[in-house]
Amino acid sequence: MTDTSVTKIDSSHSPKGQLGQKYLASGKSLSMRLWEGEQPGEAKEPTAREYETVGYVISGRAELHIEDQKILLEPGNSWVVPKGASHTYKILEPFTAVEATSPPAQVHGRDEN
Repeated sequence: MTDTSVTKIDSSHSPKGQLGQKYLASGKSLSMRLWEGEQPGEAKEPTAREYETVGYVISGRAELHIEDQKILLEPGNSWVVPKGASHTYKILEPFTAVEATSPPAQVHGRDEN
């Protein structure tokens, strides 16, 4: 029997979320999203999410403020935000990164709040 659940996603046709994220491939247990050309600005209010996030910086720089830590994110860096951790990002220069979330962040719009 052939598995027909394998799909290819062309990011030029991916939907965008209200926060600017581009939704990429998504499975039952995890999903990917792309933050492309995020512009510098002040950090938003900290938030805690009901999913785990891992990310990888493609270009630019940002600070991840998580719990009592401030972590500089630069090209080639990866990071983890555990489920339920209070965190926010401060973009320092135009920033592009890919993230994976488990379970999928976009289910029922939970990454839009």
